[in-house]
Amino acid sequence: MMAGYLDVETFLKSAENVPVVDVRSPAEFQQGHIPGAINIPLFSNEERKIVGTLYKKNGKEEALLRGLDIVGPKMSGFVKQAKQISPDSEILVHCWRGGMRSGSMGWLFEMAGLKVHMLKGGYKSYRGYIRGLYEKQIGIIVLGGKTGSGKTDILKSLGEMGQQVIDLEKLAHHKGSAYGAMGQGQQPTSEQFENDLAVEWMKLDFSKTLWLEDESKMIGSVSMCEPLYDSIRTSPVVFLEVPKHIREKRLVKEYATFDHRLIREATERIKKRLGGQNVKLALEALEKNDYQTVASILLIYYDKAYLKGLAHRDQSLVHRIRTDKDDPNANAELVLVFLK
Repeated sequence: MMAGYLDVETFLKSAENVPVVDVRSPAEFQQGHIPGAINIPLFSNEERKIVGTLYKKNGKEEALLRGLDIVGPKMSGFVKQAKQISPDSEILVHCWRGGMRSGSMGWLFEMAGLKVHMLKGGYKSYRGYIRGLYEKQIGIIVLGGKTGSGKTDILKSLGEMGQQVIDLEKLAHHKGSAYGAMGQGQQPTSEQFENDLAVEWMKLDFSKTLWLEDESKMIGSVSMCEPLYDSIRTSPVVFLEVPKHIREKRLVKEYATFDHRLIREATERIKKRLGGQNVKLALEALEKNDYQTVASILLIYYDKAYLKGLAHRDQSLVHRIRTDKDDPNANAELVLVFLK
């Protein structure tokens, strides 16, 4: 019995209980993969390059023979890895287009006694499917506020209160500013960010509102896809007006524990935008452990930048709420009362 092909939706539904094997090269996998998939590459990065070059220069037959020479000694290892991750002897397999690589590996796994399902159209069809998800309309409310307003914590509180929330910064491993990488893991590629976000997106109830934080198109090095970014830019904004002195204290609490070297490097990165004199004053204050002054100087730039972005929105969609508290639960309640 030959391995069967599944469409994307069925494949992803099966992946909730069955392990997924991505047989593409490590470089392809690193660029982006189905969340939770395990990479058992048919070819290493260098081997894939060798076979691909032969295919272009000498044709399919010579490339196929070279590929068999490479793969032959590794076949038993592939089977051992597959059996180790599939205790129920069932496995999902895919490559880039659902062609020779996944077909070969699927055949091998079936010969070894595993029940195999393959992804029709491969990873390419998966990418097309998830990008289409962001085209589907859902009511979004954007939580806005100047730097230090505690938007991420308020979002978390809204989620705990039963609201539908996705934390884009958590998925991007970055808080969005020049200082946003501090305390975060390595950022995913933009492609992987979309893949990870799709897992959350597929859980949404599209009859309910989705809360997102106001973000730039770039979250650190991650670029948001156009449909999602356009939705954020054209959705209603609940803008929290939090006094500067309260926001300064929050920034001190969040960043003062980090190595001065990291804070110094991040400050130098925005020198042109902040201004040489402001950078000098901020770094002098940092040396004295005067974090409140550092935060106050940095907010000169960040407040101006945020308000500039807000000014480009349809102002009839911007709803302002003033709060004098740095209390995520209280501010989340305030937001919900305002909406009602």
